[in-house]
Amino acid sequence: MASTARPFGALLTAMVTPMTPDGDVDVDAGVALARHLVEHGHDGIVLNGTTGEAPTTHAPEKAELVRAVVEAVGDRAVVVAGAGSNDTVHAVRMAEQAADAGAHGVLVVTPYYSRPTQEGVYRHTVAVADATDLPVMLYDVPGRTVVRYSAETLDRLAEHPRIVAVKDATGDTQTALKHIARTGLAWYSGDDGLLLPFLSVGAVGLVSMAGHIAGDGLAEVIRRFDAGDVAGARARFVELLPLVDLICGSGNGAMRSKAALAVLGLIPGATMRLPQVAPDDAETELVRTALVAAGLMD
Repeated sequence: MASTARPFGALLTAMVTPMTPDGDVDVDAGVALARHLVEHGHDGIVLNGTTGEAPTTHAPEKAELVRAVVEAVGDRAVVVAGAGSNDTVHAVRMAEQAADAGAHGVLVVTPYYSRPTQEGVYRHTVAVADATDLPVMLYDVPGRTVVRYSAETLDRLAEHPRIVAVKDATGDTQTALKHIARTGLAWYSGDDGLLLPFLSVGAVGLVSMAGHIAGDGLAEVIRRFDAGDVAGARARFVELLPLVDLICGSGNGAMRSKAALAVLGLIPGATMRLPQVAPDDAETELVRTALVAAGLMD
């Protein structure tokens, strides 16, 4: 669970948002999935992020999902809600609604598409952080947003009392090492495949996609690394690589996650909202074959 060093826990998964065949948010399935994750290695969950199809779910749906998941697992895991937008007013409103729904923290991404200046990034982030009393995890993912936090902006944001962590999906461990040493923020790898390199430079955990199906194993990797068993952590991670590659190697982790969860019977189906599309038969069979090879199903 949360601590000063790990304000959002050690292993979080950016959870998919289950949907009915008609495309409605399936809150009951979301609650069941959240419970499954907590029972399999997770001490944190991120809702309404990119993997959760946040761009195409609406405010009442987001709030309902947060409220239901917090009620179900909020005493066992930190529930973080996405408040990402390129519209600052909208991001502020999402943070407020997440807080009202009982979230324990918010995830704030750099404003995408608009390509603001670093001053714009700073003011946007502070506006969201000031909107609630919740702790904030910054999300640095320039592959999606184009805009990356500069060192100077991170230094300024680290002075804010509620900005406590960073989800780093830059793939840049050398720069992360510098930022961690300089800012004092808790660092989380945002790439499953780079978990060990990020732990080696001072990261405290992982915000995962593969955790949907590999939570126990990823939690074990982190525990072994914490205990100083680096060789054991590496060996365990090598065993998990087929699952990491399955979910993260296609370029569409949300679709692969839903496909795997549906094949395993952990969500009713793999429905997605446009512009995302559900896996076709060939994709589903590929996922099924990989899950059988990994020993997760017969």
